[in-house]
Amino acid sequence: MPGAVRALWGSSHPGPSVVVTVLALALGLAAHLSPDRLAMLTAAVLAGQLSVGISNDAIDASRDRAVGRVDKPIARGDVSLRVAWSAAVGLVIVSLVLSLLLSPAMAVIHAVALASAWAYNAGVKNTAWSVAPFRVSFGLFPSLATLSAEPPAFAASWATVAGAALGAAVHLTNVLPDLDDDARTGIRGLPHRLGARASVILAAAGVLVGGVSVLGGPWVADAATPGPVAWCFFAAVVAVAVWSLVRALLRPPSRVLFRLTMLAALLLATQLVLTSAA
Repeated sequence: MPGAVRALWGSSHPGPSVVVTVLALALGLAAHLSPDRLAMLTAAVLAGQLSVGISNDAIDASRDRAVGRVDKPIARGDVSLRVAWSAAVGLVIVSLVLSLLLSPAMAVIHAVALASAWAYNAGVKNTAWSVAPFRVSFGLFPSLATLSAEPPAFAASWATVAGAALGAAVHLTNVLPDLDDDARTGIRGLPHRLGARASVILAAAGVLVGGVSVLGGPWVADAATPGPVAWCFFAAVVAVAVWSLVRALLRPPSRVLFRLTMLAALLLATQLVLTSAA
């Protein structure tokens, strides 16, 4: 059993799952959730993310074996497909039950976000619309925190725009190191059609759109003039976008570009916490 748990954890894309969970925690803090609601939001998002990661590797197991992905526990046979699917489905149920305890609207929106992510795993990633699930899921993501509050409410439109833009950047950078392996197994999503350089340029633009939205959104909506903290975080996000572009031009695509995009998302979430611009 411990071996199966380790294999499932390794199949869940633990790095991105933890980062997204931390983002949810930060947004919950920015939305001033009570400790119990903050804990339920964080647990619901973590369970949902784990389900997405495990289902992705379960669906891709044969493809991963074909290209020799020894880093994939399901493809290696460390855990059976039956166990993996049982865990993925069970985690979705846990995630949605916790969401329902927060609010019915939260449960519905979280269900849509997770369905979008599962749709990507199930085949949308092999189409020119592969970026759409990321835009949908990340665009809805800020509302998971605000719909967990009392009373529940949807996030501001600028937060939705920021989430969708960052979601596109996450997708465009996440697949870059796997372009060759994907080509061997017939995967042709949007980044594969655009090419590495165009994908990085669009990803950097998405990061910048996210930064501008978080900086200027409260200003436009509530006449809340950005303070020094907001400007410092915006400068950091711009630096991350520029760093991504320069690195992509000088070196082959790597996981570093994806990590830089997630760093930008964490910076913006931290900015929201510090400025209380929920």
